[in-house]
Amino acid sequence: MTYIVTDACVRCKYMDCVEVCPVDCFYEGENFLVIHPDECIDCGVCEPECPVDAIKPDSQDAPDGKWLKINTEFAKIWPNITRKGTPPADADEYKNQSDKFEKYFNSEPGKGD
Repeated sequence: MTYIVTDACVRCKYMDCVEVCPVDCFYEGENFLVIHPDECIDCGVCEPECPVDAIKPDSQDAPDGKWLKINTEFAKIWPNITRKGTPPADADEYKNQSDKFEKYFNSEPGKGD
């Protein structure tokens, strides 16, 4: 099992989870974070830190493994992030929306550390 980042992170990207990760397995996109499933040690310390409940065990993924695929794909091409950065100024406006990936996801990489 690994942990994955899901839809709730899009346009919020609070990054509280990054600070507690003991193996630095988070990768940063412009408006979304992902976890590299091959680096995640399944400790779960990141899950309760997410203020929008975007981090889930992969056992709670969609039947087609959508989020595991997304996390795997983008962790390979986005920069690693090990410190909490500044969330988007409008993050609170998006935190209660659903289906954000389809509406707002941007595949561009973030800045990383």
